[in-house]
Amino acid sequence: MADDKFYTARVTKRTDFAHDLWMVRMDPGGDFKFTPGQYGTLGVERGDGKKTERAYSIVSSPYESELEFFFELVPEGALTPKLYQLQIGDTCSLRKVAKGKFTLDVESGHKHHLLIATVTGGAPYISYVRTMYKDWKEGRLAGDHKLYILFGASKSFEFGYEQELAKVAAEVPWLKFVPTVSRPWDDPEWKGEVGRVDELIRKYTDMWDMDGKTTTAYLCGHPDMIEHGKGILKRRGFPKESMREEVYWIPPKAGAKT
Repeated sequence: MADDKFYTARVTKRTDFAHDLWMVRMDPGGDFKFTPGQYGTLGVERGDGKKTERAYSIVSSPYESELEFFFELVPEGALTPKLYQLQIGDTCSLRKVAKGKFTLDVESGHKHHLLIATVTGGAPYISYVRTMYKDWKEGRLAGDHKLYILFGASKSFEFGYEQELAKVAAEVPWLKFVPTVSRPWDDPEWKGEVGRVDELIRKYTDMWDMDGKTTTAYLCGHPDMIEHGKGILKRRGFPKESMREEVYWIPPKAGAKT
């Protein structure tokens, strides 16, 4: 792999949400263009001189000068244990070209976007929100496209970005945000919605009067949630072309993001 394919990205900030969940901001090391919903490919050198690389959805907006990533430690993973060691000032490689098609659907004519996620699967949605929020504040967004986020985690500290999303949702007319905790008995201070996020799809698509003719549904994160969620949406009347998915870890032959 030629060096001209890579930047050297440097960690500028790190926040740990839990022992296995953390956020980093990075100076990409060069001009890095992307569309909200795309991913960056990070890599760490191995002992044999080669790189171990994996793709991670970008949390930050293209308007930001730094890249932000939300990681979950996979103890047996090929890369996250190495990324977990990175502290402020440390570096890793970043492929110069962003990839991915998990971007906001602006082609179908649908104005409603149902965004369903588990834990780090919320990363691309945060990029959508940050970008739209800046456009809204600066008068470039009419607010025609409306986002409805269902965000699931076992316990509330795993959301990472709950406060940010709740703050924007309280301020703008184009965002609704519903976080849900699946293990409320381990989180006695939690006062919000409870249950697995896929179990709430029917409730909220009914409440928000959504169907596949006017709404595009996005599912990102845990593969079981995605499979269950697609089944529920299908029974709710969503055709395949009204659903998009981004699976974060599956058997290695299919290209897990770890």
